[in-house]
Formats: sequence, C-alpha cells, structure tokens
Amino acid sequence: MKNPLKVGIIGAGLIAKEAHIPNYQKCENVEVVAVVNHHIEKAKQCAEQFNIRYTFSEVQEMLEKVELDAISICTPNKFHADQTIAALQANCHVLCEKPPAMSIQEAKAMEEAAEKAGKILSYGFHYRHTSEVETLKRFIEKDELGHIYAAKATAVRRRGIPGWGVFTNKELQGGGPLIDIGVHMLDTALHLMGYPEPTTVLGSTYQEIGNRQGVGLLGDWDWKGFSVEDMARGMITFNNGASLIIESAFAANVEKQEEMNVSFYGNKGGADLFPLKMYQEKYDTLLDVTPRFLPDHSAHEKLIFDFVQACQTGKKPSSTAKQGVILQQIIHGLYQSAQNNKPVLF
Repeated sequence: MKNPLKVGIIGAGLIAKEAHIPNYQKCENVEVVAVVNHHIEKAKQCAEQFNIRYTFSEVQEMLEKVELDAISICTPNKFHADQTIAALQANCHVLCEKPPAMSIQEAKAMEEAAEKAGKILSYGFHYRHTSEVETLKRFIEKDELGHIYAAKATAVRRRGIPGWGVFTNKELQGGGPLIDIGVHMLDTALHLMGYPEPTTVLGSTYQEIGNRQGVGLLGDWDWKGFSVEDMARGMITFNNGASLIIESAFAANVEKQEEMNVSFYGNKGGADLFPLKMYQEKYDTLLDVTPRFLPDHSAHEKLIFDFVQACQTGKKPSSTAKQGVILQQIIHGLYQSAQNNKPVLF
C-alpha cells in the first residue's frame, strides 16, 4: 500500500470541523496529521476532537515542521491567497474554501503558484457534487437542453444574516451575500454552462436591512458593525453569447425563508435545479421531466473525495484554478460595477 496522503488543516472553525476533517477521515489511505489556528486553544480542541497529532498557531511553522501532501484552507476570505500560495510553495496540493480570494489579482497569483509548483489547486464548491447538479450535468452532456443561452442564479434569504463568524465584516470577507452564498449558485451555473468567460458585468448592491436591528433567523448579528451589502443583483454576458442574471441576499422581504436555485434556458430544453425539473418540447408535446429518484449523499463528502482522488491519481479535480480566476473576475466586476454605477468590460 502506498503511503497515506498526509493532510493539514488551516483554520479550526465550523467548515473545517463539519465538512473537511470528518470527510477526510472517511477516505481510504488519508491521514489528517496537523491543524493550525491563530488561537492555539481552538487548534488543540479540534485536534482532541478528531485525534489529530500536531497543532500550531502559525501556518508557516506547520509547513516547516510537518511533512504534508495536501492542505485544506478553511479561514476567512482575506487569508485565502497568502495561505494557498504558502502551501503550494511548500509542495502541497490545496483545497481552498470558497470564494477563491479577495481580488482578481490574488486569484491569478494563486493559479500561477499552482502552475509553478505543479500542484493541484481546487476550491470548495460542494454544490457541484449534489445529486441534482450531477444528474442535470449528465443530461446537458447528452444535449438534452441544447445550447444554454441564458441562466438565472438565486441565493436569497428572508432574514439569514449569519450571527457568528466574520460574514458581515467587509475587511475580512470582501463582501456579503454575493461572495458568501451567491458565489455557490454562480459557480453552479457556470459549471453547468461550461464555464464561459465574462465579457460584460453590470451589478448593483444594497444595504437596506442589515445595518439596523431586526429579526435574525440565524442568530443576532452585529448590525452596528455591518459593513457588507445585504443584497446584490447583476447581469453577466459571456464570450459565447450567453447571459446570466444573479440575485443574492442575506436579508430581503420575500416569502421564502431561503431560496438557493439556478434556472437554465436552452434551445432544446430548460431546467430548475433545486428541486430538479426539466422542461422540453418533444413529438409535438410540451413535457415536464422530474426525476423519480435521486441518490441521497453528502455533497461535502463527495467534494473531499474528488480532491483526494485528484491528489492520489493525478486526475483533474472538479474545480480548477483557472475557473477560480473566471469566478473572481465576475465577483469583482459585480462589486466594481455597483461602486462605479457603470458596466465593467473584460
């Protein structure tokens, strides 16, 4: 048997403890050997919970003292680029939580570091691994939707401002719902559309609810220190002629408590993702196609397995560094367009 894939974890918060570490420990021939957190007590608590050998308070110390093959980065967005590049330079494969970074320049630097090191850089877009997305992808690959010329991505909560973490801190996160939950539906849409490159981005952002006290369905948030948007909307056109509309909100006066969905419009069929339903015209008949059964599995577990398999076999991971740059271009374009009140051209 080959030596186990030795994994280090940067960040000991919820995403590390609920999504990354337990799923690595389900993989064959993989060992999580180290965890680092700037609060060493959090690292020690995490290590004790998951029986991890080494704990550190500094990333560089872990990279220098422990022989590692792969790193998961589970820290606030501000630290993604520096930590990813440091891990790649230490000859490690990297799975970085979404979004890639805080800017286009950072995402490009991460891609270049991966190319220079000859290592894998992938991102934590677990929605790609849901049964709905995997099923629709198979239909799209069989040309059941034809040319997808338009899409709509929605990630909207009625009152879902996180009452924990740094999600409302622009300095650490780079933005609000667009860069946190909207990025999931944006990546899902791009993934199923073949990841076209943007040509024009037009965006608007709003801060109408989050900066005042109110009902919090995800806990009480720091409304006095709320420095991100509570809603972002935009439209993107692509180099293949397609277009996408995106709407994302932590808090909006809507009926549903939360809606995470992507709708696709193709010349042979259309689809909604969550729940999955397809719309076609065949044999002079309009059809609605609904799966009778979809496998029930953990998307995070499949995300980690995909990354591990790529590290162990050299197989291309589902999410790539190049796609991370394209995604970051769109996010940056939406924020820049909103700030300057004019379209951003690529």
